[in-house]
Amino acid sequence: MHADAENTTAAAQSKSTVAAPPARLKVKYFETIRPALKDQLELDNIMQVPRIEKIVLNMGVGEAKQDKKLLEAAQGQLAQIAGQHPNVRRARKSIATYKLRDGMPVGVAVTLRDARMYEFLDRLISIAIPRVRDFRGLNPKSFDGRGNYAMGIKEQIIFPEIDYDEVDQTRGLDVIITTSAANDAQAKALLDAFGFPFQKIEQREPEAVAA
Repeated sequence: MHADAENTTAAAQSKSTVAAPPARLKVKYFETIRPALKDQLELDNIMQVPRIEKIVLNMGVGEAKQDKKLLEAAQGQLAQIAGQHPNVRRARKSIATYKLRDGMPVGVAVTLRDARMYEFLDRLISIAIPRVRDFRGLNPKSFDGRGNYAMGIKEQIIFPEIDYDEVDQTRGLDVIITTSAANDAQAKALLDAFGFPFQKIEQREPEAVAA
């Protein structure tokens, strides 16, 4: 009996130490996207190919200064979406007009890197964005001039992790994607390769000049 118990314990420990499979989009980036972008962008070195460095999720909760439960609810929902516990953002200065004092909680934020970043990206592109009502594509002009992209989400309920029946109120959040791209054109090529559904901007033909 004692030997059987030891074998069972050893098997359980062995199973718990088995590494989780790598994130699907991480594998896709290194095996497919990166070599294709090297050729597309005509780069000399594979290490010059842009990559996503981190994704920051930010949820504002201005009402939290009146009700602590709202802050806790937002923190819990963002944790479900990100798969990682978010930090509380606090006001850096007092603003009398908004009855805001220095140090008051104003929102929650979380920074994702590596596996969790790729897993969130996968869910964002393949599940969450397609659930946006009347979706017409992401704005291709929302780059910051330094190869980073920001997008706003109006309702957290587009994420499958959120149980609609348990939502106290709908909340929006910002998604900021930081890349190593040298410019916005490279960053857009990178996000295009991941499958970001950008709006198609029609190119107008120049009008003929009368003689």
